[in-house]
Amino acid sequence: MDPDATRVRFRHRHRSGTPASESHRAQWADAAKGVCIILVVLWHVIVKDYLQINWHITVPVLGLWGTLGEQFLPLRMPLFFTISGVFAANAAQRPWRVVARSRIAGFLYLYVVWLLIHTAILTAAPELPTDRATSALGLLEQLTITPSNLWYLYALALYFTIAKATRRVPRVLILVPAAVLSAVAAAGLLDTPGNRAGLYQNLVFFLAGLYLRPQIQRWAATASRPRLLLTSGAYALALAAMAVAGAQQWFGVWLAVSVVAVIFGITAAARLARWSALSDPLARLGRITLPIYVIHMPVLALLHRLLLVPVSGLPKSAQGLIVLGYPVVLSGLVISLSLAIHRGLLAAHARWLFALPGSGRVEAAK
Repeated sequence: MDPDATRVRFRHRHRSGTPASESHRAQWADAAKGVCIILVVLWHVIVKDYLQINWHITVPVLGLWGTLGEQFLPLRMPLFFTISGVFAANAAQRPWRVVARSRIAGFLYLYVVWLLIHTAILTAAPELPTDRATSALGLLEQLTITPSNLWYLYALALYFTIAKATRRVPRVLILVPAAVLSAVAAAGLLDTPGNRAGLYQNLVFFLAGLYLRPQIQRWAATASRPRLLLTSGAYALALAAMAVAGAQQWFGVWLAVSVVAVIFGITAAARLARWSALSDPLARLGRITLPIYVIHMPVLALLHRLLLVPVSGLPKSAQGLIVLGYPVVLSGLVISLSLAIHRGLLAAHARWLFALPGSGRVEAAK
């Protein structure tokens, strides 16, 4: 992704009459999106590049990075989708013709366009361990039933369809089956090739953000330091208990841990929003997650092809100097290059790569 792009919008506007609390809530949500997209890129850097390098060092840094990345798995995409649902609450109330074009068709369009781009570029980096179509049948499968690394866009189109089609159904009758589906998929009780698992597991979080928007906003607006300590402790305890018991695939456990993670994430983002020096740049990043999401994998693939052999061939002493900070530096480079490419494409009038032509801006928000 997370793959994402929760709100595909290139400008963020506040009306002059917007209450301070609304502005604060927008700030925390965008800051949370910024953190989530960083975690998405960092995870891909770790598993698709960092752990593929032939490191000659004996210090267990590789295991530390892998373990650290795993601790955020119950957080980054569930939180991303929860915020997507919060931002989508108003959009889902619009007429079918509006939702069908600006949201459903808009996200499917972006998914198809960037799937074709990814498929073409990833052929130049076969060493990168990632899902890719290698045949016409494989491409058709990714276009229909087994989404690619761009599954977040596919999921948003599907989730908007479900939310709109069931808007008159009692919410509990939608949330409960979505939660069961999430638990079943996480327990490995469904066939989930490719990225189907993420598709099944995160519907409940999108719907929760959509249905529980007022409660989530109140929770964020009243976030306190004791609550942050409590939720962070609960998340750490849940992760530890799941790991010690080996309960990752026990029915309902991953879902429960993810719920705790989202509650912690909302609380932490709300507290973070109080420090503008840190939250402002994260919020700015959170408002432009789409270009990072769709561009970062091809960028990473090409960097992986460029760096794999030279870094693997470095002497032990040189590798020791870079092994600890390598994922952070490469993640920053990937994000920076993705944004630079985005600016270049916009300057070349290629806005059609980021929005369905004739539909204005695609957004999963407001």
